[in-house]
Amino acid sequence: MALAIAVIAYVGEHSVLEMGQTASITAAAALIATIVLASMRVAHHAETLAVKVGDPYGTMILTLSAVAVEVIILAIMMSGESSPTLVRDTIYAAVMLDINGILGLAALLGGLKHGEQPYNDDSSRTYGVMILTAMGISMIVPEFIPEAKWHYYSAFTIVAMIALYALFLRMQVGKHSYFFSYSYPRTEKKLGMPEEHHEEESTTTSIVTILIGVVLIGTLAEFMSAFMDTGLKGTGAPPAIAAIVVAAISAAPEILTALRAALRNRMQATVNIALGASLSTVILTVPVMEAIALYTGQPFIMAMSPVQTVMIMITLIVAAINLNDGETNAIEGMTHFILFATFIMLTTLGL
Repeated sequence: MALAIAVIAYVGEHSVLEMGQTASITAAAALIATIVLASMRVAHHAETLAVKVGDPYGTMILTLSAVAVEVIILAIMMSGESSPTLVRDTIYAAVMLDINGILGLAALLGGLKHGEQPYNDDSSRTYGVMILTAMGISMIVPEFIPEAKWHYYSAFTIVAMIALYALFLRMQVGKHSYFFSYSYPRTEKKLGMPEEHHEEESTTTSIVTILIGVVLIGTLAEFMSAFMDTGLKGTGAPPAIAAIVVAAISAAPEILTALRAALRNRMQATVNIALGASLSTVILTVPVMEAIALYTGQPFIMAMSPVQTVMIMITLIVAAINLNDGETNAIEGMTHFILFATFIMLTTLGL
């Protein structure tokens, strides 16, 4: 279906753009829905691989597939007439959506159903300090970097992010991998466990589908970007609307997976997905986009606004307090979900 719609968009792009804003925004909405569906299929096959390899490798596959989709869409949209703050706003929106939206809603619903839900608190602390460090280096400190020297700090940021992720990856899959796993009672079935038969064929199918899906998503994103630029021009829509769209597209499959895990009382998977997605978004998106900025010679505005900085700090402080005891409950979920609602309200107000 995604391939067919991509062909239709290619053939009818100029005709739709000539029809004006209404037709363009309708086409953009249709393409967004298609990209979400395609990304959910990619996530489904990533989850199939994830179940086979187990945690922490499983959640790493899920988050990396989501980040790949996000980076491709961002790179394509930045090649057009996009806002110079699109990368910054997308990363900020993704962190708000992952920590406050996904984790908040999952902990709220899971807490109402199961009460207190256990997980390994080593994982939440490790994720939290990594997210704070990565965002501080790449999105707070740039406010104080002179414009004439941006390329030096941009190159440093790339090296710093790669070094941070390399060490984190070694911990996640090496001797500290137990930080990111939790031993559930054996009576519980593994989340989304596929059938035992045809494992090799299923693995090959999943890998091929993921690769094809990412290419299709990139193609659809190029047309979506053109339609959104035309459809939103002069409408007075908040500048961050495109960033929220990109963040929501990449997070859509994670939302369903995290909610399923929480409702099945498997909070460790939810914590790994929500916090792992936030960390991967910052630590992998930043170096790729900074490399593009260095290559093109056109810097992005990466320093967060005062409102964004305050919201990020509140979010990370609340997360550090809530996720410090190895158990989540409905109250903790509600605090994060209220922060997510605040983020939506501030965005609506253009802040």
